[in-house]
Amino acid sequence: MVIEARNGEDILDSGMKHICFAVNTEGKNDSGFAGYVSRHFWPELEHIGPCEMGTSMTLDHDGIFFHALVCHSIENGWRNPAMVVRKCFDGLDTNDPVASVAIGTSIDGLLSGASFTAIEEGMQDSAKNIIRFKYN
Repeated sequence: MVIEARNGEDILDSGMKHICFAVNTEGKNDSGFAGYVSRHFWPELEHIGPCEMGTSMTLDHDGIFFHALVCHSIENGWRNPAMVVRKCFDGLDTNDPVASVAIGTSIDGLLSGASFTAIEEGMQDSAKNIIRFKYN
């Protein structure tokens, strides 16, 4: 569940050790927050190849765990986002609170048909304690 919402704060400067963000099933993650992570911390993520919807991948970068949540498709958009987002979060191997960008609110998310309401529902229904960061 979302236990706190932080607006205008940089997730990378938050001191959180688990940072979550959305990636696509096609494994082409060169834009948005996923693109930033792939350029600065996790180069393999940019063109990782096909990924299964509802799964996650984790990278430990100097004690910061980046969790790439596979929750949408470039070709097919966002299908059952509440269920998929919940499954991604619940599948994370940590009991610590996790930080998450506000999934679906970027220009890429909006253009691909993301429903922040449905995504937020999945975050709220998750068993994980989530701190959501929103920039706009």
